[in-house]
Amino acid sequence: MSTIAGGRAARRQTMRRIRPRRSPAVPLLLAFWAGAAGVVWLWWDSTPSIADTNSKILNAGRITGLLGGYLMALVVLQMARVPALERRVGSDRVARWHAMTGRYTICLVVAHVVLTMYGYALQAGKTFGDIVQQTIDSINQLPDMGKAAIGTGFLVLIGLISIGPVRKRIPYDLWYHTHLLTYAATFLTFWHQLSTGNEFAVTPVAKTVWYALYGSVTALVVWYRILTPIRLNMRHRLRVEAVIEESPGIVSVLMSGRKLHRMGAEAGQFFRWRFLAPGMRFSSHPYSLSAAPRPNMLRITVKAIGDHSSALRDLEPGTRVWAEGPYGALTADKRSRGKVLLVAGGVGITPMRALFETLPGAAGDLTLLYRANSTQDLALWDELAQIAEERGARLMYAVNSPEGERPDISPDSLRRKIPDIERHDVFLCGPPGFAQGVYEALRGAGVPTRRIHHESFEM
Repeated sequence: MSTIAGGRAARRQTMRRIRPRRSPAVPLLLAFWAGAAGVVWLWWDSTPSIADTNSKILNAGRITGLLGGYLMALVVLQMARVPALERRVGSDRVARWHAMTGRYTICLVVAHVVLTMYGYALQAGKTFGDIVQQTIDSINQLPDMGKAAIGTGFLVLIGLISIGPVRKRIPYDLWYHTHLLTYAATFLTFWHQLSTGNEFAVTPVAKTVWYALYGSVTALVVWYRILTPIRLNMRHRLRVEAVIEESPGIVSVLMSGRKLHRMGAEAGQFFRWRFLAPGMRFSSHPYSLSAAPRPNMLRITVKAIGDHSSALRDLEPGTRVWAEGPYGALTADKRSRGKVLLVAGGVGITPMRALFETLPGAAGDLTLLYRANSTQDLALWDELAQIAEERGARLMYAVNSPEGERPDISPDSLRRKIPDIERHDVFLCGPPGFAQGVYEALRGAGVPTRRIHHESFEM
């Protein structure tokens, strides 16, 4: 079992004043809708009267194309890992925005293609059944349509492999690398928007704004997804120091490097890790820090549930590590009350363990509830017990009975264990089903939604 000792940085963290930061999610959503309204106005301003059926179909194709182009830029922005999004809104929330925006984008783009090609077919005296031939003719005759067709094909492919049942059946690395085709799809479909879009031909300012939108998003992607990780890894030079088995199927990876406390990481956050070992060089996976960052040491604790996580136990000391981050908003900045309840399910204990060590609080302010299938699955339990003793915190576990009966985590049981639970901030991390059940129990126990802070570790 690994043990990471306290240290001055961690002790200073526990003494910080409670200064909760507001999430910028609402202003960002307002900006999104303002942009969408601007796109609709652009279409309306450049659209003459709509008289016949063919004109209605073509204009429906135009507005769906404009909105699809706007959302495509936002899809890429949500992939750029901008700190204001990843660390303040929350990586899991941004991922949900990305998935939702992506679905709308694909639907709008497909509708744009079908409606536009149908409108062109009607103009040529053809029928709906001639859409395929009309599409081929348009690709051959109109500028940049060939590139747009390839880009649209990439978008449809990404959408297909992101469907729930399909996503669960393909390897994570295949899904991840195919998802990167979003960048190619965006580049390929961009040019036909300017060369064939009526709005950009009649309104030069609109073309400038479109260039600015896509140019800004491109700059953010290059900065935060390429240049920032290069700078971080050249500066800190992470290597595997040791791999230690914590419990059956769970290992901790200790990594050393230079001035790691200057990486800006906080307890509760995660990095995307790429271990430069045979068979793992092209795999990048998110794992939370399981201890507060030290000047010369970082630690993650991982359960073997897939090929990548299972391979971690075989890492050799000295293996180079490529990290991207830190990401995640499940940090002390979320706290708004003196008392805190931490709830962890399974390997969701990793960010909770780091927070249990570092969250500001006097004796009696902190409580950790750890859910696992059995006592053997309570990873890092000895460390948690030591932290609880040193800080005067309360440590509880909920495991299945010998007969396999699941423990009761209900509003009534929570109120019995923590009578003043409604006056707590709650930090929650675990599998989606567990997290949803606990969230509902907390709401039933009187904890306001604004004080339930949760983040999924399944990215």
